[in-house]
Amino acid sequence: MQASQPAFFKQGPKPLTRFFLFSILSICLIVGDANYRVLGPVRQQLSILLYPLQWLVTAPFKVLRDTSSFLSRQAELLGENRKLHDAQLVASVNAMKLKALETENTRLRQLSSVQASQPSQLTEILYNGRDPFTARLIVDRGEMAKISQGQIVVDASGVVGQVVRVQPMTSEVRLISDRNHMVPVQIERNQLRTVIYGMGRGLPLEIRNMSSNSEIKEGDILITSGIDGLYPAGLPVAKVQKIERNNAFARIYCTPLAGIDQHRFLLILDHNQALAPYPASASEAASTKKKKGR
Repeated sequence: MQASQPAFFKQGPKPLTRFFLFSILSICLIVGDANYRVLGPVRQQLSILLYPLQWLVTAPFKVLRDTSSFLSRQAELLGENRKLHDAQLVASVNAMKLKALETENTRLRQLSSVQASQPSQLTEILYNGRDPFTARLIVDRGEMAKISQGQIVVDASGVVGQVVRVQPMTSEVRLISDRNHMVPVQIERNQLRTVIYGMGRGLPLEIRNMSSNSEIKEGDILITSGIDGLYPAGLPVAKVQKIERNNAFARIYCTPLAGIDQHRFLLILDHNQALAPYPASASEAASTKKKKGR
């Protein structure tokens, strides 16, 4: 028995008929759009209507791509920042080394000018003396370099000290700031002679036993007088810093002109020529004449 459709269902065109109709319509639309741009406005309206859907579909992929790019870019920036920071540190260290070398070169040039004017030997400071109550340095010149006890040590600005102990390879230098170390000096302005004493490492120098009415004032330059036979005359020693005239004797404090704790290289002056012998007294000269007459 053949089944039949109910009468209330409306019968449409047959599938084959619909296929041919839609095929003809498609061909007409294709030809019309290709030649006359018939579907252009329709396509634009459809693109506007479909844009939110396209955005929703592509948004997760775009967020994922942007996040990945951001993280990779951040990692690159961190690595580049670390490299730049390391390069900056290296450049800072090199700049400090260069500055130190320039300063040392300047001081060596100053020492070379002093060395040209007076025979001397260049020496390098090795370390400070072990006794904390003294002001002494150990330098890298000794008996093998023909250094002997009593030689004077200077820098480009003035007197530093005196060699007090000599070893085969090293020597010990007592600084002018060492406690009770004495240097005969004179005021460069008026040639007034006196003696300057050290008071200890890091402390000023002092002139003792000078009357309050002595002709000395702040700012005077003190140079070696040379009367002791050890320090050559005319070497800069100190500058008068402060004068207290409260008692019969003035308290005079001075600042060393030499950079005692500032340099790495120093000069050791060669020995001076021997002083003339002390003249004989008049009585000894007279007795000598009498003996010769007899």
